[in-house]
Amino acid sequence: MMDRIADWLVKIGAAGLILMTAVVGWQVFGRFVLNSSPSWTEQAALILMIWYVFFAAAAGVWERFHIRIELLEHWLSAARARQLRIAIHVLVAVFGLVLLVFGVQLAWLVRDHVIPSLGISRALAYVPIPLAGLLTVVFSIARIRVRMQEAY
Repeated sequence: MMDRIADWLVKIGAAGLILMTAVVGWQVFGRFVLNSSPSWTEQAALILMIWYVFFAAAAGVWERFHIRIELLEHWLSAARARQLRIAIHVLVAVFGLVLLVFGVQLAWLVRDHVIPSLGISRALAYVPIPLAGLLTVVFSIARIRVRMQEAY
């Protein structure tokens, strides 16, 4: 199930990147061809970027495509390396919890603020932060379970 969720998050991230590229392309076309820049494109591109980056980052916890340094793991025994990986996932889960808690607070604090060029609540831009935090916690716990089941 985690594979499917992470796969969907990566697909959503890819779609967001494509959509953001189209929005920025429209901005460039409007500015240089039509001599009339659309007012909404910059904020729309920023919101799309926040959404796809946070969702792809959460998926990276499960898919293990984040950058990491393995030098210390190579110096440790297999059992110690496994313990280190578990400890790292605990730290990642704590970070996800921080994103969840403070992301909810951030979205709540700006819920009444409107993005003028889009006419939507600023909270919509920050909703992916707590969602990605929750997904990060879930993926980290699942990775810990996988590591706990590994043989020495």
